[in-house]
Amino acid sequence: MLHVIDWLGSHFYGLFTAGGTQFVGLVTGIVPILVVLLTFMYAVVRFIGQERVNKAILYSSKYSVLRYTLMPILSLLLLANPMAYTFGRFLPEYQKPAFYDAAVSFCHPVTSFFPYANAGEIFVWLGIADGITKLHMSIAPLAVRYFLLGILIILIRGLLTERITVYLMGRKTNQLKTVTTQTQAS
Repeated sequence: MLHVIDWLGSHFYGLFTAGGTQFVGLVTGIVPILVVLLTFMYAVVRFIGQERVNKAILYSSKYSVLRYTLMPILSLLLLANPMAYTFGRFLPEYQKPAFYDAAVSFCHPVTSFFPYANAGEIFVWLGIADGITKLHMSIAPLAVRYFLLGILIILIRGLLTERITVYLMGRKTNQLKTVTTQTQAS
């Protein structure tokens, strides 16, 4: 029985030791990088000017290809997750679900180059990168492919979600017209 208590005590303490080691690794590794990248992006926005950034976002919302590629990318780079979704305010109601879908779908691919944009889920990219590094391979080609494939996926998802939203909103409008007509006839 004493051996069990001894084992539990040493491993319980070991759990916190491992957590402390991980924390120190983060503080000396990824956290400073995240802070510098985020500071840099805020400085870029300040340098360019918030008004000009807003105009660029409005311009990108006019065309569906830009709306579901450039707009989600800019939103994640400039505001990071979860504030990135506020860029949807520049869109009409029927495009907001598609923008949200595109932005959410890009949260992981963006971490390959800009980890601050979705720091809460950086572990996905770090896990993949760690496996590639252990194979003594460069992660740069993977990061580029991950990022570019992410752009293609958000474009497809955005366009598809917009079509589905328009269809469902049209169907709902037709249902409302039918109910209104039936109510007036009664």
